[in-house]
Amino acid sequence: MQTSPLDTNKHFISWPVVALMDFVTVIGFDDLIYNFHNQGLAIVTTWILMLILFVWPYEMMVGQLGSAFQNEGGGLSSWIRSTNGDLAGYMVAFLYWIAGLPYVVDVANSVVVSISWLVKGNGDLNKYMSTFMFAVFTAVIFLGFIWFQHLFKNKSLEIMSTIGGGAMFVMTILFVVMTVAALMHGRHIETQPFNLSAFIPKINGHFLSTFGLLIFAINGAELAGPYVKEMKHGNRDFPKAMMMLLIMTGFLTVFGSFSLGVFFNAHHLPYDLKMNGSYYAFQALGKQFGMGNVLMYIFAVAQFIYMCAQLAVILDASTRIFLSNVAKQYLPKRLTKLNNDGLPINGYWLTTLIVSLVLFLSNWLPSINDMFNWLLNINGIVSPFVTSFVFYAFMRIRAKSKDYPSEYKFIKNDRFAWLVGLWCLVITLVFSVMGIRPTDATPGTVLYTKELTLNIVIPIIFIALSAVLPYMAKIGRQQLTKQAWLSTPLALIVFILVGFFLAQHLTGAGIATMILSWTLNVILFIIVYQITFKIITRNHSVNN
Repeated sequence: MQTSPLDTNKHFISWPVVALMDFVTVIGFDDLIYNFHNQGLAIVTTWILMLILFVWPYEMMVGQLGSAFQNEGGGLSSWIRSTNGDLAGYMVAFLYWIAGLPYVVDVANSVVVSISWLVKGNGDLNKYMSTFMFAVFTAVIFLGFIWFQHLFKNKSLEIMSTIGGGAMFVMTILFVVMTVAALMHGRHIETQPFNLSAFIPKINGHFLSTFGLLIFAINGAELAGPYVKEMKHGNRDFPKAMMMLLIMTGFLTVFGSFSLGVFFNAHHLPYDLKMNGSYYAFQALGKQFGMGNVLMYIFAVAQFIYMCAQLAVILDASTRIFLSNVAKQYLPKRLTKLNNDGLPINGYWLTTLIVSLVLFLSNWLPSINDMFNWLLNINGIVSPFVTSFVFYAFMRIRAKSKDYPSEYKFIKNDRFAWLVGLWCLVITLVFSVMGIRPTDATPGTVLYTKELTLNIVIPIIFIALSAVLPYMAKIGRQQLTKQAWLSTPLALIVFILVGFFLAQHLTGAGIATMILSWTLNVILFIIVYQITFKIITRNHSVNN
């Protein structure tokens, strides 16, 4: 078996640390706020159903996959490549990596918001910066974190994940315990009526469109996959980490969401709850106990560390998944090159380029709060779609269980296990499609049209980009890399200029017009690139 080029000689990671590293990517206090905003108190019932019918089988399936492929360094991409071949491994690795980029932007946005609360004592960013400056600050945070990764190497992962994951879990327990104490001392419950009917979900189009964000909130367990081989007994201990993760997730979602109903009226929530709700919650809790904003500031510090830990794990683990075990004929050599610290620095820079594209497109929306909400909601489309490959890989190994032995086995009966995998696969794909419907805008408004357009255009661009790297690898083998790079700037400038024009002049246009316009812009980019590439290549051949 080949050794991953990203392997490093380091001490073994214990399974509790792996669980905490995974915890910071799976669930956080903000995830409770997002989904409480979408469903109100009914989210408590939804979480319980999700834990039983989805989260438990999902994380146990990841446990078996990690046990079966304990010596692989690429996580999900390794699992798919081992069961379906090189091309499938590349496609899944690319889609998994690029689908996580909107969330990387969202995490960087949250870092900016946490800084605002620490410095200004509020999160009203619209008062002192434009949408453009918000995008710039987010980009600066992201670039700064690449430097942070370079400075501290892989040590930042364990240290920040342990501190961040532990701090967030402690803050959530503190919130729940203090909420119970407040109720015992006569605290008025904001959500009224606070009865059984308030916990029953209302099945409608809005409810179904929010499930993608629910799946997004609890997925990410497979990001721990690359670290199985860095555990002393990965095939035995990795499932333990998944079980610990499940218990922490269950406590956080159910009791945390219940407690939110005490301090927020689920029927009249603040417009910016998704962006600032966590801070409002601890602010209200602090005032309840006569502590002022002390708890809010403590949470802001914990949130800052937690979000930085997320950036560390997502940036490193998703890049490992993408680069570690993908057939090299699909990747340019420069992309897999490691620096002196053993980090895939060129992979980080490619991530930065695509993150900048997402930031550029999000700047089309009218306010910072709209940008924040859209960047969050786009994850409810792309993230469940890619998570479905986890279930597909599980179905493959259970269909041929003798070929993929593992010390841990989720559900002994192969046929029943395969059906459970199929169940999870189907619901993730269905809710991914339903997530295309904007959840924070009213149908018929300009904002709704813009968000729906972006929800369609962004996934199309992501899928189209999957062909770029194999193309670059091919021209690299033909020794035409220099000509290809020289052909890119002009095409990129044309794309940006036309994109800026479209953003300014298609405000009131229909969805079909917007999608067609952006599609033509992409086609124009390809045409300009190809013409420039042929001219430069021809001139180079003549000169030689």
